[in-house]
Amino acid sequence: MKVAVVGATGLVGTKMLQVLAERNFPVTELIPVASEKSVGKEVTFKGKQYKVVSVTDAIKQKPDLALFSAGGSTSLAQAPLFAEAGTTVVDNSSAWRMDPTKKLIVPEVNADVLTADDKIIANPNCSTIQMVVALKPLHDRYKIKRVVVSTYQSVTGTGVKAVEQLFNERKGIMDGPRAYTYPIDMNAIPHIDVFTDNGYTKEEMKMIKETQKIMGDDSIKITATTVRIPVIGGHSESVNIEFAEDFDLAEVRAILEKAPSVLVVDDVANLKYPMPLDAHEKDEVFVGRIRRDESQPNTLNCWIVSDNLRKGAATNAVQIAEYLVAKHLIGQAGRGIANVYLIVKPHNENYGVFCYSKMSKFEL
Repeated sequence: MKVAVVGATGLVGTKMLQVLAERNFPVTELIPVASEKSVGKEVTFKGKQYKVVSVTDAIKQKPDLALFSAGGSTSLAQAPLFAEAGTTVVDNSSAWRMDPTKKLIVPEVNADVLTADDKIIANPNCSTIQMVVALKPLHDRYKIKRVVVSTYQSVTGTGVKAVEQLFNERKGIMDGPRAYTYPIDMNAIPHIDVFTDNGYTKEEMKMIKETQKIMGDDSIKITATTVRIPVIGGHSESVNIEFAEDFDLAEVRAILEKAPSVLVVDDVANLKYPMPLDAHEKDEVFVGRIRRDESQPNTLNCWIVSDNLRKGAATNAVQIAEYLVAKHLIGQAGRGIANVYLIVKPHNENYGVFCYSKMSKFEL
């Protein structure tokens, strides 16, 4: 399969290349794409060097799949151009997430809504992804009424400049590249993305609207506070969940232990609970501190941690692509495979001709 990675030189684009290699995605031809200033640079994939090309050159090559991580304005301008050329786009920006004509996908939750006609597919916000992976199996069993979430988010969610700012501050360098108005080292900044008219940030509103869309249930009430902290390795979330009915705590743990991509780490007697340090470079969503909210009925508290560059971005995008391949919604299978005719001669019988199509076998 011919695969383009748009934004291949950025933090998430680099991680996408890593995840594609690790998961042995069927890449027969890689097309790394970046801005004009990066054209001609090289990226490494499976031990080989590939030159970065422009968007125009990439579209001419008609890739089967394009993984986008190049910012919202780039996605709005360029994703339709790939789609018009027949390429299936999985976009990691916020550009298409709330577009009613586009699917917003976390494979463990709602991949079954995808079809071969979906040429631009949205990858959700990193903090939303890890939360809904844990929420969905609980919603299926108990029906969630309300969620209160506070996040503690890694600087890697902002990008390279934020990582540089953090490490420069730790070295006492205060005049280097700055991603934040305030110091991030030894600080917590309750401000991710821009503020909106209602006093919430766009990051907080993303978690609210995206969760409802992915879960397919606008009746779930959600409120969020998102905070940037001086951490690398993953995002953490304190999540308070009110259900429509009472729950059994042992059953909650059992449900989460069986849920796809969830790893329960919840042994407070031995000081075992999820931390960004342990989630770093892993694809699972770690859940711990599972306990009742004793202030009101039918309500659960838990702590959710995941690597925001992997499951929160690159891995989720690649998993979407894997689903498309497995369900024959992309590539040669998605376009239709030419019939293959086999001429066979069983022992002591006449020649027979069989036509194998994608879906069935017909004896001629």
